[in-house]
Amino acid sequence: MTLGLSVRHRFAGFTLDVDVEAPPGVTVLFGPSGSGKTTLVNAVAGLLRPDAGRIAVDDWVLLDTASRRFLPAHRRRIGYVFQEGRLFPHLTVRQNLLYGRWFAPRGARRESPECVVELLGIGHLLTRRPGALSGGEKQRVAIGRALLAAPRLILADEPLAALDEARKAEILPYFERLRDEVSVPVLYVSHSSAEVARLATTVIALRGGRVAAIGPPERVLGDVTAVGVREVASVLRARVVAHHEDGLSELRTAAGPLHLPRVPEIPGAMIRVRIAANEVILSRAAPAGLSALNILRGTIVEIQPGRGPAARVVLAVGEERLVARVTQRSVAALGLAPGQTCHAILKSIAVAPEDVGKGAGPLSLSRD
Repeated sequence: MTLGLSVRHRFAGFTLDVDVEAPPGVTVLFGPSGSGKTTLVNAVAGLLRPDAGRIAVDDWVLLDTASRRFLPAHRRRIGYVFQEGRLFPHLTVRQNLLYGRWFAPRGARRESPECVVELLGIGHLLTRRPGALSGGEKQRVAIGRALLAAPRLILADEPLAALDEARKAEILPYFERLRDEVSVPVLYVSHSSAEVARLATTVIALRGGRVAAIGPPERVLGDVTAVGVREVASVLRARVVAHHEDGLSELRTAAGPLHLPRVPEIPGAMIRVRIAANEVILSRAAPAGLSALNILRGTIVEIQPGRGPAARVVLAVGEERLVARVTQRSVAALGLAPGQTCHAILKSIAVAPEDVGKGAGPLSLSRD
């Protein structure tokens, strides 16, 4: 389902002006505080009536100021997942889930409760009340309640922001399943580039109320003007080859083998790996005698000096791009230039567990 977002709204000192279309899947709104993410989400939810615009999911029009159409929030068929689960404390998990079905219109295509329970892994929680659940468990129940309302669209407004790292690691795989196994589009708000890399089908980077970039995560996260220097990263697709006894997993990428702390997927599975540009070291010659296990070979396609001492160097590795952030002094000392072969060096422990997730979309790596 295509999500069309055309919204213009003016506040004192701030103007939101967005006009984009996103393909099916998870569309992530990404940007710093004050960039317009919440304003746009409120417009989609029907909590804000913008000055002008059109919002539609395929032919389901939520807003069209030109024809004076403004669908009230309660008729928009949107499943909303908040930062906190917002479950009814006096109801069991099963009753909270089934509450969502009251909002499903007659004749609407519904997910079965059994399928939703299996998808989210909450079968053992059905008789509990929210007070006996962890933060991650509450969020899974909240997702299930939203799905059972037969929504045309799910809004997830920073749903992991209130969770610690352990609970985030628990719930991220369920958002991946939601992306890959459920046909309902998701508009997801986040300020975490790791979440973007793992979950997004499409990223809309907002800055100052306008779209700084839109596209797949590997392109948008590599754009320093869109995401800022501290968030620049690469997203590589890799196939799990083997798990070794020393705790490392061996992966195959378009640039060569990659060894990371054990990943949870089985051999043969495709995954996404986020690599922060700050963690990449470059060498003109093939290095030897290093403790770093990962040496990926590529061709320099772009060198972009920054405003300060740093520079962004982009390597082509097969059909993908690997971004390194190094000093301009290093660029000059190595004599780096587009067209040169270069080696990217990465420590295995530089990639955190939250930077690795299930892959989605077409992949070009061979199975050989």
